[in-house]
Amino acid sequence: MQCPFCKQPQLSVLESRDSEDNQVTRRRRQCESCQKRFTTYERVEGPQLVVVKKNGSRESFDREKVRRGIIQACEKRSISSDLVESVVDEVEQEMLKKKSNEVASRLVGNAVLKKLKKVDKVAYVRFASVYLDFGDIEDFVSLVKEIK
Repeated sequence: MQCPFCKQPQLSVLESRDSEDNQVTRRRRQCESCQKRFTTYERVEGPQLVVVKKNGSRESFDREKVRRGIIQACEKRSISSDLVESVVDEVEQEMLKKKSNEVASRLVGNAVLKKLKKVDKVAYVRFASVYLDFGDIEDFVSLVKEIK
């Protein structure tokens, strides 16, 4: 592994912490050259999930794509990157528990919605507006009434 800032390979591990379900190890590292700190996540590579999209196409489950969607929904909200990572982990674990290695994209989206509803209502509405493809203001009003 190398420093993402200066590309030097000399790193120190400052702290290691396992997730609650012992599926992920979070390590806080510091570069011995530039002294900058960064976080890495270690996880066992399990079976490959395939997401079946609405149009029938298939693609590999992409944690980064899920993370980007959540980060976008949480923009300008006081939600830590650790909490975002936790939501991504929970969604992935939920999908891995399915009987098949193929999951419908709606199951992934619904799992994210369920988690965001518990974390932050504004992020939930933002994610829902894109995921559920709101057509007009009435869709927003209906969703807000539902969560009140």
